Amino acid sequence: LALRERMRGWRFYDQLRSDRDSPARQPRIGTRTVALAGDGGDLAAALQTIVEIGDRAALEAAVDDAFPGARLVIDVRDGRFEVRFHQPGLLRPLTATELSDGTLRYLLWVAALLSPRPPELMVLNEPETSLHPDFLPALGRLILAATRTSQVVVVTHANRLAATLDDGPACLALRLTRELGATRLGDDSPDV
Repeated sequence: LALRERMRGWRFYDQLRSDRDSPARQPRIGTRTVALAGDGGDLAAALQTIVEIGDRAALEAAVDDAFPGARLVIDVRDGRFEVRFHQPGLLRPLTATELSDGTLRYLLWVAALLSPRPPELMVLNEPETSLHPDFLPALGRLILAATRTSQVVVVTHANRLAATLDDGPACLALRLTRELGATRLGDDSPDV
């Protein structure tokens, strides 16, 4: 029972969608959301929860790290929460339906990694998907910050993200190679 409960608290993010029909693009009924759902459908509520009971300063810093001068506002209408993204040079804020796939993906990672109730273990599968390469260092710094409260396992093909993570003191990088159709631990990986 104890093991089951412990594992129940782990979070796996491998299905965060940013396509046109992504649940994260739709306004949703707002409730306290201490952990982003696996499909990201409660993005606005998760971000608002970070503002109210989490680390608002870290949220603002993570947004500014990737989008200098930008800020998030959660619009509430009739109990529905919707993301509004203010960027310098734009005359009005963008809604989640107007955001690029990469911008939306980055905001999903911000909500997942800054959870006010961090899990013991979090697994991120290819978080670089849909992100512009220039956002990868900011994402890496965000992941490294999350390692202060959670063990984070990242599966990535992005060298730029891996290089940023390698700078973290707690990072253990295992590099895999393919030989004759088989996946093997690379020669430059540490002994585990």
